[in-house]
Amino acid sequence: MRKIIQVLVMMALTVGAQAAEIRVLSAGAVEPGLHAFAALVKRETGHDLKITFNTAPQIAKRLAANEVQDLLISPPAVVEQAAKDGKVIGDTRVSVGRVGAGIIVRNGATPPNVATVEALKQSLLAADTLVYNSASTGLYLDKLFAGWGILDQIKAKTTRYADGASVMEHVIKGSGNQIGFGAITEIKMYVPKGLTLVGPLPGDAQNYTSYEAVVMNGTTAGDAARAVLKLLATPAGKAAFVAAGVE
Repeated sequence: MRKIIQVLVMMALTVGAQAAEIRVLSAGAVEPGLHAFAALVKRETGHDLKITFNTAPQIAKRLAANEVQDLLISPPAVVEQAAKDGKVIGDTRVSVGRVGAGIIVRNGATPPNVATVEALKQSLLAADTLVYNSASTGLYLDKLFAGWGILDQIKAKTTRYADGASVMEHVIKGSGNQIGFGAITEIKMYVPKGLTLVGPLPGDAQNYTSYEAVVMNGTTAGDAARAVLKLLATPAGKAAFVAAGVE
């Protein structure tokens, strides 16, 4: 019995010694999936993910300022630039998934017709106000609306925020015929707080933002970070993100 206890103690000490805190700088759109994945990482490896969320433009600024974390999760363009700048280890890149854009109103508001591109266009022109971010989703919407020839018409009634969370909170507290946009994963987190997801962008207008994970140069937890990416590439790792809306 005494020998068994000694073995168990040694096993516990070994796991404790191997466990690491891994710092992750991540885009906000994958937040619910990343939290679910962090729980999987803890169960399977003992490692803890310490996560900081930012928009892609803010992440690019932090990287330009030579900030070092252990793992980076961001759109491919940001990862690619970071690889060119020598800030990440390019051959460790792993696909996380993609996130589509959705249309929102506050609870109790009349949902706009967004079934087709033409219906959405007319709903935007008829809206009192529009709200979306200035990150990945917002940059795409600007190009989309410009292509439809309505960007100049709606610009004066559009409010922009640096991040998706501020968009959600604005719409929840809004009034009148107001329409908002955001990443579907972020929207789902705010539905219990007073948002209605009207639906995704119509098929012909939908845009998916992809995300990748990569180990950063200068990490002090390189082996542990690689172990996390290895887990991410497994069916269980992918399932944690898919269940949260990251395709």
